[in-house]
Amino acid sequence: MKVILQETLEGVGHLGDLINVADGFARNYLLPRGKAVEADSRSIKAFEHAKRAAAEKAKKEKLEIETHAKKISAVTLTIEMQAGKDDKLFGSVTAKDIAEGLAAQGFTVDRRKIQLAHPVKELGTVTVPIKMPRDVMAQVTVHVVKKQESEEAPA
Repeated sequence: MKVILQETLEGVGHLGDLINVADGFARNYLLPRGKAVEADSRSIKAFEHAKRAAAEKAKKEKLEIETHAKKISAVTLTIEMQAGKDDKLFGSVTAKDIAEGLAAQGFTVDRRKIQLAHPVKELGTVTVPIKMPRDVMAQVTVHVVKKQESEEAPA
């Protein structure tokens, strides 16, 4: 019996595969559990239509994500940190600090999506990749500058 799989089954096939299986396997296992539908001309056309619609939706969604990534990539963050001699920071700039800086600019980014290999511990400029859905990457430029100390003398 020819069936179209509705989900991926280990050892049988992947979602959307048109396969030929034993009649008993199809009648007793695949069809009652909704794991497959019988492959007649109507179900094949319906599945191909659904596949095309899903591909169009995915293409449109990826375009939206890419435009959002370009907007994020245009952002330049400046983070002020206290630094000692030799421009070594007291502490470090982490993904959390970058996420907060982006939130202040109006971009909501999950800090776990910020691909910071290791925390920034020196002054300077760093380009940080941000992983977006659908394998889209955005690049944010982060300038780490020395915090200006107030010039008030203790009384």
